[in-house]
Amino acid sequence: MSSKKNVGEKIKQIRELKNISIEDLAMRSNLDVVQITQIEENKVVPSLAPLIKIARSLGVRLGTFLDDSEQLGPVVTLAGEQQKGASFSNKNLKARSHMDFFALASDKAGRHMEPFIVEIKPGDVNDYMLSSHEGEEFIYVLEGCIEINYGKDVYVLTQGDTIYYDSIVNHNVHAGSNCTAKILAVVYAPF
Repeated sequence: MSSKKNVGEKIKQIRELKNISIEDLAMRSNLDVVQITQIEENKVVPSLAPLIKIARSLGVRLGTFLDDSEQLGPVVTLAGEQQKGASFSNKNLKARSHMDFFALASDKAGRHMEPFIVEIKPGDVNDYMLSSHEGEEFIYVLEGCIEINYGKDVYVLTQGDTIYYDSIVNHNVHAGSNCTAKILAVVYAPF
């Protein structure tokens, strides 16, 4: 059995080390106390947006929740050795996990970007919600087809296509063509 902590346990540990109550964290991050409690207890699969708000409110990088160890030099991840870092859903607390994130640089200390391989499972068209957060995102489609709602526009990308966007604009990334897709995603969230 792995001794690695999940995202919720890491959030709780950092919050308690900084002597911040759940209520204070909720106020600082503009999130609901129930939502933070459910994330900490691993009862819900959080979306990226609240994790970024929590990281900011705790004064840590988003990657802190996914880190295992920290190396100052370069980090190499060989093909097939990506470790599953986290699963995320949309903002709906009852939503199923539809994105599995495989961290590519969780050992890199002081990083400003978060690179992931993401497997996106298909879902109902009404199963997703738009979200926004500070920062930028770059996506390269490795397999399948994805749809990205970005503001009022919809972009359909297939294998080999890329998109780079400001994540402050309401957006959602989901599988297209009712098939699982795989992407390389690089997320930058300013500290």
